[in-house]
Amino acid sequence: HVQLVESGGGLVQPGGSLRLSCAASEFDFNLYAMTWLRQAPGKDLEWVSTVYSDGSRTFYADSVKGRFTISKDNAKKSLYLQMNNLKPEDTAMYYCAARADSSCSGGYCSWGQGTQVTVS
Repeated sequence: HVQLVESGGGLVQPGGSLRLSCAASEFDFNLYAMTWLRQAPGKDLEWVSTVYSDGSRTFYADSVKGRFTISKDNAKKSLYLQMNNLKPEDTAMYYCAARADSSCSGGYCSWGQGTQVTVS
């Protein structure tokens, strides 16, 4: 079955940077758009960014536009999220997700376990 494993989270000061990674296995990674979402304690799941299957187009939530960059390396079956100028409000559990489908929980059928980002 599809496996997505995030890494790269941690504690960082405001204004700092982190790079999240998501390693994929057991599915045709190059055929799928990939997405990052996040969930802060007590808040709803928030869409952060999506990249087309071939990496040709990217989309960002207004809250992260200009600070975050999503990228996809199909050869390595890896998804990345470069986060710069981090703010305390970016504190959340970050998830990578694939296979968008409204019938699946959270709108995606494949999820990683998440990586915690704390900005303080």
